[in-house]
Amino acid sequence: MKKQHIKKCIPLILLVLIGCQSHSPQNKQQEKDITKIKQKASESTLAYELVESLTVEVGPRLAGSDKDLLAVKWAEKTFTRLGFDKVYKEAVQVPVWHRGTASANVIAPFQQPLVITALGGSVGTPEMGIQANIIRLDNLDALKAASAAQVKNKIVFIDHKTRKTKTGAGYGETVAGRSQGAMIAAEKGAVAILIRSIGTDSDRMAHTGIMKYHDTIKKIPAAAMSNPDADLINAMLKRSSDITLNLKMSSSRQGFTQSYNVIAEVTGHSKPQEIVLISAHLDSWDEGTGALDDGAGVGIVTAAAKLIQDLPKKPARTIRVVLFAAEEIGIIGAKAYLKAHEKELDNHYIAAESDFGAGFIYQLDLNVNQDVFNELHHTLLPITSNNITLGNNNAYGGPDISIFPNKGIPVASLRQNGLDYFDYHHTPNDTLDKINPKKLQQNVAAYALFAYLMAQSNSELRPIKNK
Repeated sequence: MKKQHIKKCIPLILLVLIGCQSHSPQNKQQEKDITKIKQKASESTLAYELVESLTVEVGPRLAGSDKDLLAVKWAEKTFTRLGFDKVYKEAVQVPVWHRGTASANVIAPFQQPLVITALGGSVGTPEMGIQANIIRLDNLDALKAASAAQVKNKIVFIDHKTRKTKTGAGYGETVAGRSQGAMIAAEKGAVAILIRSIGTDSDRMAHTGIMKYHDTIKKIPAAAMSNPDADLINAMLKRSSDITLNLKMSSSRQGFTQSYNVIAEVTGHSKPQEIVLISAHLDSWDEGTGALDDGAGVGIVTAAAKLIQDLPKKPARTIRVVLFAAEEIGIIGAKAYLKAHEKELDNHYIAAESDFGAGFIYQLDLNVNQDVFNELHHTLLPITSNNITLGNNNAYGGPDISIFPNKGIPVASLRQNGLDYFDYHHTPNDTLDKINPKKLQQNVAAYALFAYLMAQSNSELRPIKNK
């Protein structure tokens, strides 16, 4: 046979092989499973019911609090009631912090109260409070550039506005001021720090969130003020550069206690030792009821796994649902998980996390072996029927899952539209009414299809590029 005839025959042979493969009994069953998952996800209200249950029956669940342990019991009971093949918990040591009360008042030149909240982990002020002049700085870099003489004995005010973005990029630009500001301000002699809330709303509510200290640097009180109050301070500064505040906070750090990662599994039928991990975090801040952050994620991944649990035949790999402890205070549960499962990390096929509210998923990104990236896109095509685009190979997986690639574990990011997420994030306004059940259903379908298709995939996802 001539070479040109051989070349003409090869595409025909491939089409025959692909046709035979697509009509194999295994693929016919997979097509039925995919159809069933899509249909059931469009009908199911389970995710919303779970978020409602968690926010009503438990409510705010600050890591290390009594409500945190109540949430653990809720998760165990819920997983068991839903009939997962395996339900268990793993201990995690977490710090205990009490918010207490927080108030701030402008003493001069214009007497006005301010709406503030303590940043997570902050120490309190002396009982009589701290009275000092403020120094306003545009952002963290401006604080780093300021001299000790400018900052000493002042209350630092970082006035960095958060941009409203679909991806959350604006939060990434400002959050370092919250997490690192107290350390840098204290090094320069500041007596306290106030930041403009890391949020995109105009409500008179302050956004909390974790901040850091260093053992070798004096710990100073740290708080956030609402965006309208930050604007008020700026209006005062136009009239006078000499603004004096009185700050009172009774927050305190109170040692350590035990919390738990809570885990449920759908056991794979032929490769049960290999794991497709989908996750959320169970803890929340104590200002709202933790509906968006991360009750929604808890509902999404649990309901997604339940759809797979109820299939007539389980997929090849095990689906593991992990509700991580203490994400808000430093992804402590995720770090504990990697340590506890060190011997089986090579069995983790891929991992993903839902922790960006309840907006529609618009794109699926991966972090897998580049050689199989296009192949995997073909595998994941059923997800695109849900108005989801297959994206790039630069996924980070989510806050808890972001540390998995360092262990060589492939990850995926099912990217949600977060345009209004930071209007509510870490505020008293993070409540159930902000969740749209239809958007949750779309998320559940996406996570269920992702987990199912990955549990059935034959692609070799390792090595990943940023191991």
